Amino acid sequence: MDVIRLKNMVFYGYHGISDSEKSLGGKFEVDLDLYKDLKKAGQSDDLKDTLNYEKIYKTVHNCTKRNKYYLIETLADRIAKSVLRKYRTDKVIVRVRKPHAPVKGVLDTVEVEIVRTKDDYE
Repeated sequence: MDVIRLKNMVFYGYHGISDSEKSLGGKFEVDLDLYKDLKKAGQSDDLKDTLNYEKIYKTVHNCTKRNKYYLIETLADRIAKSVLRKYRTDKVIVRVRKPHAPVKGVLDTVEVEIVRTKDDYE
């Protein structure tokens, strides 16, 4: 299976448990691995035979900006669900990073990775 990757999309959102995360917000980074047979697209050179990166970016943007979640696990799941329902992809891997998460200690980022298929949402 072929893969299209959208790496390090950055959004500002209001996801978290603490009051400051909910009111002040913070930066979130998202990666998507989209699994799809790209043979036809490689031969046709036609956008209709692949996935439209700009539309997918907007979908992820909307998932990140429109709602507030306590957990980045929930955010990752909502992104996966939206992408799988709107686009012709067989499987998606979603990684959501929360740089500078409010953890007592030295920490660069917290990351959640989920793997989902269309069957997970039927």
